[in-house]
Amino acid sequence: MNKASIVDAVHDKLGGTKVQAEEVVDLVIDSIVGTLKKGGEVSIAGLGIFSTKTRAARQARNPRTGEAISVPSMKVPKFRAAKALKEAVR
Repeated sequence: MNKASIVDAVHDKLGGTKVQAEEVVDLVIDSIVGTLKKGGEVSIAGLGIFSTKTRAARQARNPRTGEAISVPSMKVPKFRAAKALKEAVR
């Protein structure tokens, strides 16, 4: 499933135009991304929790040259699946 199929599912359920359905899907995604950028956490019952985690700075190697590269610390997205989602997938 991709974004277009989610838009189609929203369109089939709510009606209206596909443009409106796409705006709804974009709004949900933008809201999640915006909250994560601010360092917040998004919890969706039955689905899971979106959050951010700080990855520590580290030394890596360039595979072509073998040269050591310093990778700075950065924030990365994290997702923890809800119990209901885990059980549904089993």
